[in-house]
Amino acid sequence: MQDEEISYKVVVNDEEQHSIWPEDREDPPGWRATGFRGTRQECLAHVDEVWTDMRPASLRRAMEAR
Repeated sequence: MQDEEISYKVVVNDEEQHSIWPEDREDPPGWRATGFRGTRQECLAHVDEVWTDMRPASLRRAMEAR
C-alpha cells in the first residue's frame, strides 16, 4: 500500500508529545488519539502546528515551579 493511501491519526502521550499512527491500528500503549485524522502529510503538518514546545510536560512544569 502506498503511503498516500494510508490514513493516519495524531496521538499524544502524558508528556504531551505528539506522533502519528496508522488509523486502523489500536493506539500504542501510553498514547491516546487527539481526534485529528488525515494523510501522513496532513497529520505531520498538524503536529507541526500544535506541538510548538518540544519539552516534555513534566520538564515544563518543573521549570515553571522554580
